[in-house]
Amino acid sequence: MPILKWTVRIHKWVALVIGVQVMLWILDGFVMSVLPIERVRGEHRVAEVQLPVLMPEGMLSLQQAAEAAGMPDLVAAETGLVQGETVWRLTDLDGNRATVRAQDGEVLSPADETLARMVAEADYTGPGALTRIELIEELPTEVGGEPPVWRAVFDDRDNTTLYIDPDTVEVRSRRSTTWRVFDFFWKLHVMDYDDGEDFNHPLLVTAAGAGLIVAFSGLTLLFLRMRRLIIAKRNARRA
Repeated sequence: MPILKWTVRIHKWVALVIGVQVMLWILDGFVMSVLPIERVRGEHRVAEVQLPVLMPEGMLSLQQAAEAAGMPDLVAAETGLVQGETVWRLTDLDGNRATVRAQDGEVLSPADETLARMVAEADYTGPGALTRIELIEELPTEVGGEPPVWRAVFDDRDNTTLYIDPDTVEVRSRRSTTWRVFDFFWKLHVMDYDDGEDFNHPLLVTAAGAGLIVAFSGLTLLFLRMRRLIIAKRNARRA
């Protein structure tokens, strides 16, 4: 039967080409489903913070904060906390950012090593101690955004690493061995071996399409073989 013959060929050769990737999809899907997402995100190492009551009468106005930072033209402004104190986080038309303490107008950014260390230690909860903090200009692929950034490393079993933004004076990213394992399998899953951000590239689309061909050809083979088996049994009964 020509249909069966060509279906077998298509199924066999496409499966031979795409088989390894299909196995990887199953493997990395299993690994990513096993790893608790809270641990991947590092949420179990984030210290609980008691949010203070925001008292507007004790704060600088937005205009005063902008003047203190030397930013007359703002495109974004929000309040936040740094070491339990309310701050204004400002962004101007040129993309410059600044963090201003709302009580007295002190500009906290860019954060120095002492302040970055305080932010890291206040954010972290766990058995580890802060062993290294450094300002890095060349960012690793595991952290996004613009340089520079403070990298704080703790000596716990999961090698927790916090990246602190010197402009916003807050933790930008939380990374760990668990996160890196998850990220490795995620890159295999989306077939983006650089930073794992692109999951619409031609290689993945082609592999996914080939996987569909294998699946549909397999279903076609199953249908044809079952149909032939049914016909054979029917003929045997008649004989």
